[in-house]
Amino acid sequence: MKNDNDPIAMEARSDHSKNAQYIKTLVPGPLSSSSRTLPSNQEFNFFNNFDNFRLPINQIDKTSDSLLQIIGSSSKNSGPNNSINFPNNIDRIADDEAYRWLTGMNDGILEQFNVSVDEFQKIREKEEEMGCVDGSDPSNNGFQLVQGNKKKKGDGGLTRDSVCESPSGMEGWNSSSYSGVKVKKGALAAVTTGKAKVPFHIPSIRKPQEEYNILVNNSNEPFVHVWLQKTEDGQRFVHPMEKESVMDFVDKDIADIEPIIPPSIESTPFKLVEEVKDLKELAAKLRSVHEFAVDLEHNQYRSFQGLTCLMQISTRTEDFVVDALKLRIHIGPYLREIFKDPAKKKVMHGADRDILWLQRDFGIYLCNLFDTGQASRVLKMERNSLEHLLQHYCGVTANKEYQNADWRLRPLPSEMLRYAREDTHYLLYVYDLMRIKLLSMPKEPEHIDAPLVEVYKRSSDVCMQLYEKELLTPNSYLNIYGLQGAGFNARQLSIVAALCRWRDYIARVEDESTGYILPNKVLLEIANQMPVTASKLRQLLKSKHPYVERYLVDVVDIIRHSLQNVIAFEAAAQQLRMGRLLNASGEHVNGRTDGTKQFTP
Repeated sequence: MKNDNDPIAMEARSDHSKNAQYIKTLVPGPLSSSSRTLPSNQEFNFFNNFDNFRLPINQIDKTSDSLLQIIGSSSKNSGPNNSINFPNNIDRIADDEAYRWLTGMNDGILEQFNVSVDEFQKIREKEEEMGCVDGSDPSNNGFQLVQGNKKKKGDGGLTRDSVCESPSGMEGWNSSSYSGVKVKKGALAAVTTGKAKVPFHIPSIRKPQEEYNILVNNSNEPFVHVWLQKTEDGQRFVHPMEKESVMDFVDKDIADIEPIIPPSIESTPFKLVEEVKDLKELAAKLRSVHEFAVDLEHNQYRSFQGLTCLMQISTRTEDFVVDALKLRIHIGPYLREIFKDPAKKKVMHGADRDILWLQRDFGIYLCNLFDTGQASRVLKMERNSLEHLLQHYCGVTANKEYQNADWRLRPLPSEMLRYAREDTHYLLYVYDLMRIKLLSMPKEPEHIDAPLVEVYKRSSDVCMQLYEKELLTPNSYLNIYGLQGAGFNARQLSIVAALCRWRDYIARVEDESTGYILPNKVLLEIANQMPVTASKLRQLLKSKHPYVERYLVDVVDIIRHSLQNVIAFEAAAQQLRMGRLLNASGEHVNGRTDGTKQFTP
């Protein structure tokens, strides 16, 4: 909306022809050139008053929504009976709703991947039984694929009837297996070429909980922050940041800031910290510095609460990667006080989740954080990702193909270690440049604080979050993404609730994620089909779900019992139907205006 008191707009209106010419140069046609950048915030609102700017932007918006709708409704990704449409009224729904939609779609794609892998594994097993795995072709980067229906002349092609013709080529293969795909020695080294990628889940990895005797408390009770004191009334925990003043962390003089360009990764001393003695040496080095950068690599898929797999730390002169699985019980005792020390600056990017993981796994609570993700927002940068900051400030193109890799893998390939180092190696230099920029910015009218102070306040808010364990409640099943639009009746809803309770119990006992025990998409499909025999349930499952197969009879019994407990879910089913209809018509949903639903069964 146009703001008559907006100083930017007032200045622009004083010279209309000049601004009109600027818009033409900014948007000569469809916004196809990657060299142009869009104005943001107040400038965007002003330029949006002009057709030359607004029309192509609106077209891009409509095209994006249309593409997302097509993706969401695709039966190939979501199944014929369980499509997940992109949410309506995207400008009105909460951010987490869009995020949950994206998560749901990712789950569907990964599910399809697992189906393909299962099919491949069956072919591989048949191939191995016949003793005919051919690993002699160096061009396949260690992956031997079965493809084609017609044998080509002279190339030893494969046919349906003859999977392979020669028993040779078995030598040189190791026991590494990615979802049933055997990996030839040296194949991991080819991962960085872009020809192959480390998958997000490697089934052959032994669970770290077993390998390193990791003990966790998955009880359905609130997480206890044993390293924190409580208020006098005992009602809440007190974070150490509450005793500190944010203003003590703020840089006072821009003249004192001298950006220090980091050396190349190749010339920087590096230590993989795997032994207690190495962790002790790292702690001693951190005590001698005033600032260091931190990042974590995490795995959420094969544990109930999640596991921190790596901790990366960089000083001005050295890089460290700590094996957080092997040293899990030692990290807190050696690093807890260092991270809590308000005299030491900790630089992180997008630390919201990392803060919680540090608390959960190591009892570590931060004081004096500078979050470059928060700084990028205050600076109103084009994008807020670390990848963009590295390119913008350092000219470094980050390799992000390992972002969702299975970080439980041991030993870690050199390529994955390099990726982990890159997340912190340049961060202190980025921190230097951002502080200078923030200190030079004028205070904006809508903020009471100077830009740099605003960043530290936001960073402190991130620090003071406290980890909370996911708890199962009688209404937890209502939060399953995709349920609100499924149109389920009371019988189907009863099955959803029962399966939600079952998978939560199994996940806690086995220390697995609920998504690994039974993905949301599969759970909703079971509730939709309501199979009451083991054979029908098997037919419904399109890929392997080890725990469903193990407890197949129990799951069927749960479904049958749920069908006798329908009355208790009539009210919830009615609210779901009403909420969905109200939301579809654009009206308020249970008194809320943000497009989300509130249930009161």
